[in-house]
Amino acid sequence: MSALSYDIRLIVGLGNPGPKYSETRHNAGFWFVEDLANQYRCRFLPEKKFHGEVARINLEGNDIWLLKPETYMNRSGLSVVSLASFYKIAPENILVAHDEIDLKAGTARLKSGGGHGGHNGLRDIISHLGTKDFQRLRIGVDHPGSKDMVVDYVLKRPDAKDRQAIEDSISDALRVMPKVAAGDWEKAMHQLHTQ
Repeated sequence: MSALSYDIRLIVGLGNPGPKYSETRHNAGFWFVEDLANQYRCRFLPEKKFHGEVARINLEGNDIWLLKPETYMNRSGLSVVSLASFYKIAPENILVAHDEIDLKAGTARLKSGGGHGGHNGLRDIISHLGTKDFQRLRIGVDHPGSKDMVVDYVLKRPDAKDRQAIEDSISDALRVMPKVAAGDWEKAMHQLHTQ
C-alpha cells in the first residue's frame, strides 16, 4: 500500500456518548469530527443502522462520511463496520481520530496502520474490520505518569491549559484535512508534524 495517497471516504471520531463524558480527554476524537462538521456547516444526525451519529461533508470534491459511534468506546468497531460495510468503504479508506496518551497535549499526528496501543476503541475496530490497515489521527492528551492511572485520567476533563492545547492541535489537524482528502498523505503528514 503506497503511503502517498489514501482515498479517505470515512472519518470516525472516537468517544463516549452522553453529557457525562462529553468534556473528557477520551472524547478528543468526537471533538475533532464535531469541529470538522461545524467548519463545513453540517450537523450530525442519529442513524440507528450505523449505531451512531453521521454527517456528510464535501472536502476537495470528495464526499466524506463523518461518524460518531454511540456504542461506547470499547464497542466502536460495531458502528464503524456497519457504515463501512453498507457503503463498501475499504479499511484503508477510513481515518479514525482518537485520543492518544503517548503524545503531549497540543500534538496531533497522522499515522497509517499500526496496533491499538492499549486503546480500547482501536482494539475493537481492529477486531471488527479484521485488519490494522486503516489510517489514524492521533490527538495527544498527555500521559498521567503511571499506567494504573490511565483509565481514570482519560475519563476526566483536562484542565483549561491542556484543553486549549488539545483544541489547538485539533485546529492544526483541521488545516491538513484538504490535503488528506486530496490524497496528499505525505504532504499532510509533513505539514501537521512540523507545525
